[in-house]
Amino acid sequence: MDYDKFFAERIADLKREGRYRIFADLERQAGNFPRAKNYRDGAVHEVTVWCSNDYLCMGQHQSVIEAMCEALRRCGAGAGGTRNISGTNHYHVLLEEELAGWNRKEAALLFNSGYVANQTTLSTLGNNVPGLHIFSDALNHNSMIEGIRHGKAQRHIFKHNDPADLARLLATVDPAVPKLVAFESVYSMDGDIAPMAEMCDVAERFNAMTYCDEVHAVGMYGLAGAGVAERDGVLDRITIIQGTLAKAVGVVGGYVAASHALIDFIRSFGPGFIFSSALPPAVAAGALASIRYLKDNNQIRERHQERAATLKRRLTALGIPVMPSVSHIVPVMVGDAALCKQASDDLLRQHNIYVQPINYPTVPKGAERLRITPTPLHDDAMMDHLVASLVQVWSTLGLQKAA
Repeated sequence: MDYDKFFAERIADLKREGRYRIFADLERQAGNFPRAKNYRDGAVHEVTVWCSNDYLCMGQHQSVIEAMCEALRRCGAGAGGTRNISGTNHYHVLLEEELAGWNRKEAALLFNSGYVANQTTLSTLGNNVPGLHIFSDALNHNSMIEGIRHGKAQRHIFKHNDPADLARLLATVDPAVPKLVAFESVYSMDGDIAPMAEMCDVAERFNAMTYCDEVHAVGMYGLAGAGVAERDGVLDRITIIQGTLAKAVGVVGGYVAASHALIDFIRSFGPGFIFSSALPPAVAAGALASIRYLKDNNQIRERHQERAATLKRRLTALGIPVMPSVSHIVPVMVGDAALCKQASDDLLRQHNIYVQPINYPTVPKGAERLRITPTPLHDDAMMDHLVASLVQVWSTLGLQKAA
């Protein structure tokens, strides 16, 4: 077999379909978010980023930067090992305590990413809880799907955000077997939110544990910013809360929060935790500072929600096809991979606006879109420019407008 030829042909297929992904070469500028330098075509351009997952711009917050610098000077660059072998730094301990309290749980456990947190926790439960059945929302993130696949649990897929279908499936299983219901709070591509209380009602009726991925809600919802579960008053009813430190918290890493016994179980049996080097202490220190700020400053969430609502309203009024979204996500439907990429390219090259095209397999074929994420620091002038630019791109490319 000509291996390189095979690889090249598959890449060529992606390019023909308009699904080949090109990384934007960016240099984010602390103190100037959401502006960034874009290195392209042998020159440097200043662009406005409209698709960052640093939802609240905490990646540039002075308290976060200062905490990281102090920890770097005190502890050096790396943790020095896995958590089991010399890698547990005091900043890790403090951050896990903060995360547990934030989520009203007894304990929390850090991972190197939210992806690893999902994959490790779900696969560890599947491989070690005898006879476990996992009930997974049809639109769960790839990290949850992979975690469930790598476990030995029986898998059941229920219709997206449908407690009735969940109940139907749970009723088909022996009441005596252990069960886990896995879902997200905010689904980041469509911007919809799970009916949390109803999910808990169904799970409790069938004596099932609940696992909620709050990755796109951490820091964003609830008076203290713990997530949708806090906002909806169900934190105490969720068995396992999973989240990230890489989005609204503005750093990197992931975590789960649950009872002492469950966290100790994952810590002791989860390969993705046991065999991974620990997060650098400076990262943990930055996340700790960010969470403490977010807990006490709800106005940043209020400003963020206003920016998202304002953009949705303005785009809808001009016929730009904003998909229904009750969250901070502003998805704009294109429906064609090549045109979606072209729209993104035109925004970048002609208007210095960066919005990444979202294509298959992240979304189904035919559902390609631009996923816009306003932040509290996108001011009115930036929004004026984005709206006018989108209208021009839609006209130039002949993209379909909303009815």
